[in-house]
Amino acid sequence: MSFIGGFGPGDIDCDDVLKDVYLYLDDESDVEVRNRIRRHLDACAPCLRQYGLEQDVRSLVARCCGGDQAPKALHDRIQLRLGEVCAEAAHRELRTD
Repeated sequence: MSFIGGFGPGDIDCDDVLKDVYLYLDDESDVEVRNRIRRHLDACAPCLRQYGLEQDVRSLVARCCGGDQAPKALHDRIQLRLGEVCAEAAHRELRTD
C-alpha cells in the first residue's frame, strides 16, 4: 500500500518523510521527528525504497568527492529528480493495465 501524498505510518506524511530524508540521514532532525520518520520507513515500502536511493546517492557522492560536501545546487537537482522518479514509480504502482 502506498501512502504517497497522505498520512501514513508514524503519523507523518510520505511527502514530509521524503522532503526531510537528508535531515534524517544527517541526524539533524529532533528526536521526536526522527522516531516518527523511522516508524514510517519501517512500515512504508515506497518511502523505504526512496530512502534507500537517498542513502546510495549520498554514499556515491561521498566516495566520488573524497568526503567533500556536494554543492547545494547538485543536492537540489538530485532531490528534485529523485522526487520525480518516486512519483513515476508510484504512478506505475497505481496504474491498472
